[in-house]
Amino acid sequence: MPGTPLIQGLKIFSTCPPSNRVPQAEYLQRVQDIARWSEQAGCEGILVYTDNSLLDPWLVSQVIINATRKLSPLVAIQPAYMHPYSAAKMVATLAYLHGRRLHLNMVAGGFRNDLIALNDPTPHDERYDRLVEYTTIIKALLRGSDALTYEGRYYRIANLKLTPPLAPPLMPGVFVSGSSDAGMAAARKLSATAVQYPRPPSEYTPVDAHTAGDKGIRIGIIAREHDHEAWHVARTRFPEDRKGQITHQLAMKVSDSSWHKQLSELGTTPASSENPYWLVPFQNYKTFCPYLVGSYDRVADEVSRYVEAGYRTFILDVPASPEEMQHIGEVFERAVCAFAIG
Repeated sequence: MPGTPLIQGLKIFSTCPPSNRVPQAEYLQRVQDIARWSEQAGCEGILVYTDNSLLDPWLVSQVIINATRKLSPLVAIQPAYMHPYSAAKMVATLAYLHGRRLHLNMVAGGFRNDLIALNDPTPHDERYDRLVEYTTIIKALLRGSDALTYEGRYYRIANLKLTPPLAPPLMPGVFVSGSSDAGMAAARKLSATAVQYPRPPSEYTPVDAHTAGDKGIRIGIIAREHDHEAWHVARTRFPEDRKGQITHQLAMKVSDSSWHKQLSELGTTPASSENPYWLVPFQNYKTFCPYLVGSYDRVADEVSRYVEAGYRTFILDVPASPEEMQHIGEVFERAVCAFAIG
């Protein structure tokens, strides 16, 4: 992937491997390697997951920062885990120590069992109302030089000041899941990037770039010169697995995330060279997003359709190798050539 010319007009992120999918003895090196591959490929940042079963995303982000020169961790933040002041303090501290900008992936939902364990019975849509307050406080603390007083439904603070202050160029970008109406409304209120788990590209229609809003998608890509090569790689990397299918079904029962339900309702049409949208990795609990599989040109055409539909941010799945990043780069180069991105 040649780097910045590739992503002209687009923001591209990779994903850090979740700690429960890699042996402990290998995990630290794996995170460092993937962070370096992502930076060398020209990615702007890298998503770091959070839930009760995973390592702390802030400490994992510290590893990423130490392993790279400019890659920006996209840190998943769940309000149930920490006060907004603590989250703002983390952003400011990492910026102060490393001069590095972060991005924040604001998480309202999760597995019901995780939330119950944390004594958080808040209904789905109300969690987005709380998320708006939470994120508003973080942004105000990071932007303000004066002490902050805030009176909300979920949070109240008085004369709170953040030290050290954050340099304005390091103000984080904010991402919010936009798979539900409540999520989309929260993203609009926060002027955040609304991230979705997309339907097949054929289901979208082109939009005016000036009215599209700030939207992104989570997607995996496997592409080669010819369709059959890509499909061989895809089916070898993500074979169907009965144990994984059962785990996926169990996860569905304990998740109230809109995106999880929406993806699970798709995928009834088998993927092929005519239909490169592939959900087998998701259905077998190998990953958490759809895949596009096929030749460079075929997948580039699908990516172009998403761009035409107004998506300018792409959060890619965990990369398998630096060579795989090069294949993905070829797709984006061809997609950019096919669509003039303003």
